[in-house]
Amino acid sequence: MTSRNEADTRAELIEPALQEAGWGVLPESAIQREYPIAPGRIEGQRRANPKKADFVLRYRGEILAIIEAKSERAASTTALQQVKGYAKLLGLRFVYATNGHTLHEVDLTTGVEGTIDRYPSPAELWDRLFSTQSQLFTTLLAVRYPPSIELYYYQEIAVKRILKALAAGEKRMLLALATGTGKTYIAFCIVWKLFQARWNCANHNRRPRVLFLADRNILADQAYNHFSHFKEDVLKRIRPPDMRRATPPTNANIFFTIFQTLMGSEGGEEEEYNAMVSLNLQATYSKFPADFFDLIIIDECHRGAANDESRWRAILEYFSPAVQLGLTATPKRDINGDTYRYFGEPRYTYSLKAGINDGYLAPYRVVRVTDDFDVYTPQEDDQILEGEIDINKSYDRGDMNRRVIVIQREKSRIEFFLKSSPPYDKSIIFCANQTHARYIRDLINGMSERGHQDYCVRVTADEGQEGERFLRVFRQNDKLLPVILTTSHKLSTGVDAPNVRNIVLMRPVHSMIEFKQIIGRGTRITKDKHYFTIYDFENCSEKFNDPEWDGEPLESIVSTVTKGHLPLTDNDKLIPSDHSEALHEKKQMAVVELGAHNSREINIAYSTTFYDQSGAPISVQNFLKKLYGDLCGAVPKFFKDEQELRELWSNPETREKLLKKMAEAGYTLEVLREVQKVIDAKESDIFDVLEYIA
Repeated sequence: MTSRNEADTRAELIEPALQEAGWGVLPESAIQREYPIAPGRIEGQRRANPKKADFVLRYRGEILAIIEAKSERAASTTALQQVKGYAKLLGLRFVYATNGHTLHEVDLTTGVEGTIDRYPSPAELWDRLFSTQSQLFTTLLAVRYPPSIELYYYQEIAVKRILKALAAGEKRMLLALATGTGKTYIAFCIVWKLFQARWNCANHNRRPRVLFLADRNILADQAYNHFSHFKEDVLKRIRPPDMRRATPPTNANIFFTIFQTLMGSEGGEEEEYNAMVSLNLQATYSKFPADFFDLIIIDECHRGAANDESRWRAILEYFSPAVQLGLTATPKRDINGDTYRYFGEPRYTYSLKAGINDGYLAPYRVVRVTDDFDVYTPQEDDQILEGEIDINKSYDRGDMNRRVIVIQREKSRIEFFLKSSPPYDKSIIFCANQTHARYIRDLINGMSERGHQDYCVRVTADEGQEGERFLRVFRQNDKLLPVILTTSHKLSTGVDAPNVRNIVLMRPVHSMIEFKQIIGRGTRITKDKHYFTIYDFENCSEKFNDPEWDGEPLESIVSTVTKGHLPLTDNDKLIPSDHSEALHEKKQMAVVELGAHNSREINIAYSTTFYDQSGAPISVQNFLKKLYGDLCGAVPKFFKDEQELRELWSNPETREKLLKKMAEAGYTLEVLREVQKVIDAKESDIFDVLEYIA
C-alpha cells in the first residue's frame, strides 16, 4: 500500500481530525489552510522566502494555534523549528506538528512539549489562552471588524497588545512601527473594537470619546479618511473656526485635529513654530472638560508631543485622565528619549528591516551623486537674482543652498536626475528651504521635455491650500500630474503616496529620526513597484552605515563616472539644518547666476549601491540574478551566443519574432526595460541588455 503524500495526508487525515475536535464545525471556529503569514521580500517580479503556514486555527476571530503538516511517512516533528519561528512571529502560544498519525504539541510559554492523542476543541484552547485574562479583554477580542477589513500579522499583534494593556487599566502606551506599515490603520482597528464594545474608563454604557491628534493637517485628514467605516455623525474634524466658538464641538465620538488648532493657532500648521514659542496663545483646548476624552491617539508622537520643552505637552497633561496612545516610526534614541519616558517602552515594535524582508515594504537602491563645485567666489559679472552677496567672501559647500544658491550647480544636478529617472516616475525632492524648493521647481519645469507647468510643483508652507491640493492629487496613483514635488521639511512625514519611485535628497539630513521618515516616503508598495531609488546629492546615505539604521536596502554596485571622472568623497561636512521652514526663511538667501568669469563645466560623479538581505554590498550581476534569476537562466535558450543575437537583431522580422518568443515566456519588454534601469543603461538598446545578461 502506497503512503499518502503531504496533500493527501492533510485532506484525508489531518482535516477530519480537526473537524472531529470541532474546528470548522462549531460556530465562530475556522480552519485556515495555506495561511499567508508574509508574502516575502520583493525581488523583481517574484517574492523571496514567503512565509506560509499549513493551517491556522481561528476561534471568535482570533488565531489560537498553528499547525505544520507532513506526509504520513515523514517524522511528525520534521519542520518543528520552522513552525515555532512562525508562531513566535504571529505571537502565538500553541504549535502543532503532525504527519496525520502522530500529533506533537508545543506550549511556547511554558516550554512544555510532547505527543498528545487529539486536538483540543476551540473552547478548550480558548480557555487555556484566556481564562486568566480579564473579561474586558476577551470582550474586546470578540468584537468583529467590518467584512472588508483584513490585517497583516504584525497589525493583529499590535492591536491585541494595546487592547490587553487597556483592559489592564494602563494609561500610557506606545507603538513603534516603520513608516508605511499602517499605524493609522491599526489605530482605526483599536478604536473600532473599543467603540463597538462601549469601552470607556468610567462608564461602559456610553460610547467612548476619542481624540486623534497630529501636527499636520494632512495627517489628520488621512486619519479621518481611514475611519470611514464609522457613520458620518460619529466623526468630527476640528478646525480653527470650531475652537473660536464659546463651546467646542462635542456632538461626535471620534475627533480629529492638529495640536496647533487646540493651541489657538488661527493659521493651522503653517504657524506651527509660532504656536510653540508665542507666550500669548490662548489655550483653546481648555474649552473641553479635562475628562472629556477617554482615549487620545498621538500620531508621530516623537515630533514634540511628549517632549518636556514642548508647549504641546500641556495638552496631554491637561487631558491626563484619558488613556494616551503614542504612534511613532522611530526606535528609541537620545533625541527622542522624552517620548519613551512619557509613554514607556513600545508594546510592539515592527522595524523597516522586518517590513522589507516580509515583503510589506519596498526595498531600495541608492544613487550617490556629487559634483566638483566646491567653492563659489563672487565675481562682478555674476547676476544676483535674489538677496545679497558678500563680494569679499568665498562660499564653500556648507554654504550652498543655505546662504547661496548657484543656479548652474543646481542645473547640473537636475540634468543628472532628469536623465537618470523615467520621466513619469513620481518623485519627492527634499530641498534646503522654501526658496531652494521654488528654484528647483522652476528649473525642472524649464529643463524637462514634458511641457506642462504642473509637471513639478512645490509643496511648502508658503504654497498654502494650493500646495495641499497638489499633494492630494499627487498621492493618487491614477493621476499622471504632478509627477515631481519639491519641498523642504513639510513632507518628511505623513505623506501616504504609495507610487513614489524616487526620493531625492538635495539637503543634508542630520537626524536619524528624520532620515528614517524621509526614506519611508518611498517604502510603500504598489502592484508593479519592485523597488524605489534614493538619489543622494548630500552624502546623507552614509547613515545606512550607522548602527542605528535598521533598514534592509536592495543591492550594491559601483557604476562608472559621468563627465569628468570625479571621485566620490566621504568627507563632506554636513551642516545642521533648521527644522522649521518658517524660521529658515528669516535668513535671507542669495541666488546667483554665474557670469563669464565664473562660468565652467560642473562635473557630476555617481555610484549606485545595492545590498543583499543581510545588508552586505553585492555586485550588479548577483543582484540581477536575485531580481531576475529566471531571466538570466532563460536568455541562452533564445540564442546560443552573441553572434546569433546580432544576426537575429539585425533583421526586423527575426528581431520581432525573438521579442515575441521572449514575451510569451514571460520576459516582456517591460521586464527588459527594468533591467536596463538597474544596470544604468538608459541610453543603450535592448540588444545591449540581452547581450549583458547573456
